[in-house]
Amino acid sequence: QVQLVESGGGLVQAGGSLRLSCVASGSIFSGNAMAWYRQAPGKQRELVATMSNGGSTNYADSVRGRFTISRDNAKNTVYLQMNSLKPEDTGVYYCALKYVGGVASWGQGTQVTVSS
Repeated sequence: QVQLVESGGGLVQAGGSLRLSCVASGSIFSGNAMAWYRQAPGKQRELVATMSNGGSTNYADSVRGRFTISRDNAKNTVYLQMNSLKPEDTGVYYCALKYVGGVASWGQGTQVTVSS
């Protein structure tokens, strides 16, 4: 069973950058894709970025051009580089291992707060 641990969240000013990390206890290729989600209070959890096992990526319209998902296969680690951060990016960010039927594993979440 793959366990995921996120880190790298914190407080940052608008326009700043953060890099989130997600370390997997097992292979990040155990499912079909790795993904980052986020959730703000009172809002639905939304899919932010995905990377398939083959390396293809997809992004939510709200973050495209600012965020980049990447991985280090040897370290079983997935990253989310977040640039040009906006206050509306504030939320809890979750790493996830996805399979065709849904999500196999969730990380515990890491808080990202962007001040204006």
